[in-house]
Amino acid sequence: MRKLPEAKDRDAAHPLVAVAIDKDKSSQNALKWAVDNLVNSGQTLILVHVNTKSPTAGNPEDVGSFKEPTDPQMKELFLPFRCFCTRRDIRCTDVVLEEPDVAKAIVEFVSNAAIEKLVVGCPTKGGFMRRFKSADTPTNISKGAPDFCTVYVISKGKVLYMRNAVRAAPAISPLHAPTQSQATLKPDPVTQQCTLGPRVLSETSLESRSLHHDDSIKSPFARGMRGTTAKSYADFSFTDSDISFVSSGRPSVDRMYPPRLSSGSEALDRSFEMVTTPMKSVDSFSTGNDFSSISQASTGTSWSSQTMEDVEAEMKRLRLELKQTMEMYNTACREAITAKQKAMELHRWKTEEEQRLAEAKMAEESALALVEKEKANCRAALEAAQASQRIAELEAQKRVHAEMKALKEAEERKRAADGHPRAVVRYRRYAIEDIEAATEYFAEHRKIGEGGYGPVYKCYLDHTPVAIKVLRPDAAQGRSQFQQEVEVLSCIRHPNMVLLLGACPEYGCLVYEYMANGSLEDRLFRRGNTPVIPWQHRFRIAAEIARGLLFLHQTKPEPLVHRDLKPGNILLDRNYVSKISDVGLARLVPPTVADNVTQYRMTSTAGTFCYIDPEYQQTGMLGVKSDVYSLGILLLQIVTAKPPMGLTHHVGRAIEKGTFADILDPAVTDWPVEEAQRLAEMALRCAELRRKDRPDLATVVLPELERLRELGEERMQYGSSAINLEMQKPDLETSVSRVQLATCVRR
Repeated sequence: MRKLPEAKDRDAAHPLVAVAIDKDKSSQNALKWAVDNLVNSGQTLILVHVNTKSPTAGNPEDVGSFKEPTDPQMKELFLPFRCFCTRRDIRCTDVVLEEPDVAKAIVEFVSNAAIEKLVVGCPTKGGFMRRFKSADTPTNISKGAPDFCTVYVISKGKVLYMRNAVRAAPAISPLHAPTQSQATLKPDPVTQQCTLGPRVLSETSLESRSLHHDDSIKSPFARGMRGTTAKSYADFSFTDSDISFVSSGRPSVDRMYPPRLSSGSEALDRSFEMVTTPMKSVDSFSTGNDFSSISQASTGTSWSSQTMEDVEAEMKRLRLELKQTMEMYNTACREAITAKQKAMELHRWKTEEEQRLAEAKMAEESALALVEKEKANCRAALEAAQASQRIAELEAQKRVHAEMKALKEAEERKRAADGHPRAVVRYRRYAIEDIEAATEYFAEHRKIGEGGYGPVYKCYLDHTPVAIKVLRPDAAQGRSQFQQEVEVLSCIRHPNMVLLLGACPEYGCLVYEYMANGSLEDRLFRRGNTPVIPWQHRFRIAAEIARGLLFLHQTKPEPLVHRDLKPGNILLDRNYVSKISDVGLARLVPPTVADNVTQYRMTSTAGTFCYIDPEYQQTGMLGVKSDVYSLGILLLQIVTAKPPMGLTHHVGRAIEKGTFADILDPAVTDWPVEEAQRLAEMALRCAELRRKDRPDLATVVLPELERLRELGEERMQYGSSAINLEMQKPDLETSVSRVQLATCVRR
């Protein structure tokens, strides 16, 4: 065995690519994949075959060596691969390794030759496994290959496994010089023949080859079989695929025969078509492997009478027939392929058109359904709009009717007032001199408070303690409020309304009855260190305020709305009887409006912040339930003694958390928590933001407050009885002692 010469340099642009080949199908797939993916046109490819049946395979001295194929059988093995490479314009180098272990031989070859890329075919069932006697040969090669070589394992034309190189290959390879020099060599005539296709040998080549053979070797074709020879020969089959292998032995006179023609399906499905050389026996032909085989029409005829000239003439005729048949076959194949492609295109076009038609139909149905839905929605919207318009028209008619009726009544009242003299306001007129003398000319020590539009003085008129409210000269709306309060209080009398004793209209002085305990606000917050109001009195005060407010709302002929109900306008006498005062902001509401609409629009809101009805403050719509909101805030202050800002929120949270007892006035230690919570819940209902959510004063609020007042009076009477009993107990014991003493004296 000879070693291939080493090269000095290495072309980095074309790495060395080797393909392990054998007679199986996997080698063909590996070569095709390598040519398609790794090798460019004009590059050199190394074909490696391991001969495990060589007589020198077991010689230790030849292990790891490689040589070119010299044996005809080895050349015959490499021939179809070389033909394929030549057709793809790829140079190839044949290497035969003599080694019984296939994996070991390939690994040593890759290491010595510095192969950078190795392609190995993965055997299918009965292929590579049967040839190499090992089912795991690709795996062994992948594991044993040097780390500068990338190994590709190909199965059925696809990469089954790939092991990447981790470093660069050595710069020197013994195969680099042969692969570069081989490009200048003349190609093998047999390979050239395979490249040109199924071409017949020329007469000159036949004659030159016939000189090298012994005359005793006769032609296998008899003269009498000339009519049947064409039928017994088979034609080559060619496909339009990239790979078409043709294998034949080296031509000689005794081996000259035409190739067989395989069936059309066989030619289209197979990637390789190989024609193997016949057996050297001159009297019979048999198939050698999976490539094409040779059939023989007859083997028993004597060839002694056949001459070489007849054989050559017959060969020429058969080659001509073969060429014509192959042209017809190729034409038919091309037409069949074209017709099949057109049929597939037509089928695909038909399928696409049907799909587009179905999509268009579905889109049309969806659009129609959407249109119908939109029409239904439009009809429903129109009907709803018409119904809303009818309702609005009815409401407008009712509102216009109510306003016209209210205007009519106002005009009637105005005509009645114009036709009759103004009703005389019945109150006592005090002279300013009397008021000045009683107040010591409005002395500072007589001043007991400051009202909304002036100071309040305590004095005596007609030997009666009175409170005099004086209007400030700079009060903007004080005059109108003064006149309003005089007109209202002079016409009404109620135990829970402050009594107006008289007035001095020229100087804006109002004379009220004197309330010894001042305002409810001062007593709740214990200004002046006053005593705590017991919870029994608080329950009674709440009921009295509700009674007085209901009296204003039921005033005839027109209800009165206080508009400024707050603890500062509730006065207490010496017995803690409460009375409502400061009705200067009260408004007369028409009875029709109060009964039907319960609202009367005002041009401007009035009152004290935190006590004003939110709905009245926003819309200016005044009603009797505007006072109910102020009453709710006032009731919450009665039980908590806290400022009004955010009081409803704090009380509501305390009730939700169950900590209501903590928010009660801590100055009172004996609160009935359950009853106080009921009072607070009623107050929260009165303080609802929307007027329609507030309870009615006469039917809901006042009965509950009266029940709590009676509860407080019962508790107070029970406590008073117990105290009186304790106070009378010593007197009873003294009386008993006196009776016993008198009895003893009599005895």
